[in-house]
Amino acid sequence: MNYPVIAEHILATVQGTWWARRRRREDVPPLPPGAVHVFRVGGNYRTFPEGMVFDPSHPDVLDAASVSLVDTRARLVDVDRPLPSVSEADNFTMRASFTCQVTDPVVVARQGVIDVTVPLRAYLMGDSDLPRVSAGHRVEEINVVRTEVSHRTTAYSAIVPPRVAGMNVEFVSAEVYASDDLRDWEMKLRDERRSWELQRGQRDFETQDALRIAELLSQGSDHVDAFGIARKEIDLTEAAARIHRITDEESAHRRTAESAERAHAQTRETAEAQMRRDMLLTLLRQMSGSEYVDYHQVLEQVLRETGGQATPGVGPSAETPRMVEPGQGRPGRTMAARDGSVDPQGGFVKDEDDLVD
Repeated sequence: MNYPVIAEHILATVQGTWWARRRRREDVPPLPPGAVHVFRVGGNYRTFPEGMVFDPSHPDVLDAASVSLVDTRARLVDVDRPLPSVSEADNFTMRASFTCQVTDPVVVARQGVIDVTVPLRAYLMGDSDLPRVSAGHRVEEINVVRTEVSHRTTAYSAIVPPRVAGMNVEFVSAEVYASDDLRDWEMKLRDERRSWELQRGQRDFETQDALRIAELLSQGSDHVDAFGIARKEIDLTEAAARIHRITDEESAHRRTAESAERAHAQTRETAEAQMRRDMLLTLLRQMSGSEYVDYHQVLEQVLRETGGQATPGVGPSAETPRMVEPGQGRPGRTMAARDGSVDPQGGFVKDEDDLVD
């Protein structure tokens, strides 16, 4: 760091000539803003008068053996000092900040302070108790070390202020940094954590988007088409034509389903009617051998059950003899039908279960 002395140059001797009435020096380096020339004339250092236009024929310039360019502006200077930790493999780095400004360019040029960080680093190293503050901590405990080092350095600078000849130096602050390896490791962890959080956020967004789409689909195709039209992703004419086509298809499917349902119901009714006829026919045949049942009345009942349609192979016949002839009932005994009715022709019963010995 070239501060406060920016540069130093050795000057050659200016020889006089018989034709030149006035000597001039041409090898003086140009002066940057905020700096002054300090010439070494004999054993003394002299600053070129401030505020004057540089004169290459000035006696101090002509007689100077060297020149120093000194920066007189205030600067903020950072100085680093390593600090130990519990582990021998890891160290802390303390960075102290100072404000520096040249107050006497002649003294600075004589001292040759080319890099002001050198005396400031020596000043920090003068605090022999500072390493004890960090030696008991791990590198992961950098926040604790940062606070303790800042308090320690502030107290030290108040008791023993920094001094550099020809300059005004003041302590500003102290910061503590971890080693490069730990910093790289923490940066890697941070990047991995951010990447994981980004992926989790993307999955959450996808889940929410999927739920929103599922809810949208559950509301029907009309709502989906309306949403697409609002976002200008679906053409209104195409959506209307598709809805009309879907409506026609649904109507056709509905008519087909209704026809199939009617056919199924009709088939079921036919099957049930056939089953009833078969059951009655079977019952009739089983009862045909009984001499206590009126065959004609049973046949009439069968016809009523079958809706007045004759069952194939079964029908009334004039030649069919009566199974039981009407007659008088036994004296003192009343024959009653199952339903409590009495035959007006003299006690004839309709069912054999009503016979009483």
